[in-house]
Amino acid sequence: MPPPYHYVYILRSQSNPSHHYIGATSDLRQRLHAHNAGQSKHTAKHRPWFIETAIAFRSKEKASAFESYLKSGSGRGFATRHL
Repeated sequence: MPPPYHYVYILRSQSNPSHHYIGATSDLRQRLHAHNAGQSKHTAKHRPWFIETAIAFRSKEKASAFESYLKSGSGRGFATRHL
């Protein structure tokens, strides 16, 4: 069995489309459910959410590094232009 994927995802708020959230997880479906159930203080206010973009990595370290990059100033610009 292949190793699990690690996902970096961008959520967009359905109630306020100007709000987005960047995160990482190994269970994308469960994590979206948790965001929409209000289990994250950072996303509870603007739910419901939908997945705008999800990128799968085999390496947890690479996923974590990409998540950190997307949360940086240049990474936010990259995400706005390309994702």
